[in-house]
Amino acid sequence: MKPPLDVVELARRVEAAEPAAVARAISLVEDRRPSAEAQSVELLRELRHVGQAARGERVGITGPPGAGKSSLLSALSRVAREQGRTVGVLAVDPSSPRSGGALLGDRARIAIDADDTGLFVRSMASGGDLGGLSRAAGAAVEVLAAAYELVVVETTGVGQSETDVEHVADTVVLVIQPASGDVLQFLKAGILEIPDVLVVNKSDLGAVAERARSELVSALDAIYAGGAPDWRPPVVSTSAPTAAGIEELIEVIDNHRAHLDAEHALAARRTRSAAAWALRLFTQRYGDVGVDVAGGRDALLARFTKAVEGGATAVEAVAAERPAYASR
Repeated sequence: MKPPLDVVELARRVEAAEPAAVARAISLVEDRRPSAEAQSVELLRELRHVGQAARGERVGITGPPGAGKSSLLSALSRVAREQGRTVGVLAVDPSSPRSGGALLGDRARIAIDADDTGLFVRSMASGGDLGGLSRAAGAAVEVLAAAYELVVVETTGVGQSETDVEHVADTVVLVIQPASGDVLQFLKAGILEIPDVLVVNKSDLGAVAERARSELVSALDAIYAGGAPDWRPPVVSTSAPTAAGIEELIEVIDNHRAHLDAEHALAARRTRSAAAWALRLFTQRYGDVGVDVAGGRDALLARFTKAVEGGATAVEAVAAERPAYASR
């Protein structure tokens, strides 16, 4: 018989970046059993004591299949470690149609040094969600952010519907593959309005990569023709095998974080993100009927926003809004 879980001690070990504890904590927030919910809420509450300022910088990497997101993430993690930063990676993989577990295709392409305790990589099954992230991704990011200086979330790569990443990341990086027609598709879907940084990967392809970069710049010119925004997404060319452009990418990510800090916008962004994620979780769990019973999406979002402003995590806010008719 297993001893009862000491959540306070687990949180302390997570904050000390003990890999086994981080893995155990993520397994807990992934656990869908009702008996685990209270422990998950308690764990996230304890980790909140780390403080917003100390929490890791959260970067989301998204883009279509074949763009080289995993290879780019591997190179980014390696360079960040060379710079002395600790890195936590959450790779959300497609779910197996048989077991429901992660297929591990993305994680297999991420180079891992087993002796490097400053790099932690975890795969998570998407569960078939079309937004590119799994139900537990938001809570897993909270766990990683309490332990590591840089937290990177890679989405499954499902294309134009993949926008949930903006609810768990401070900086969203959209990766585009040259000669793929992605720019036109993203313009049609409005996705170019979501990322904070744009990356043309596989720059070693030469002319086609440069053409893709030019197309992106022209697309941004069209989007922002009405006036310059506070932050216009920069376009970075990278090559994962050679690490070309990776240091520039990290610098641009840092610049975006500095921009959020200078505009005092980070806390507000995280509040909006956590409230939106809470609404997503609530809808997944209780459906449209549950949302209607709770007063509708706008009313729920307002209550979640107030709860997050008061210090609650998304998971905690959803637990507090559990409908009276819902059974454990």
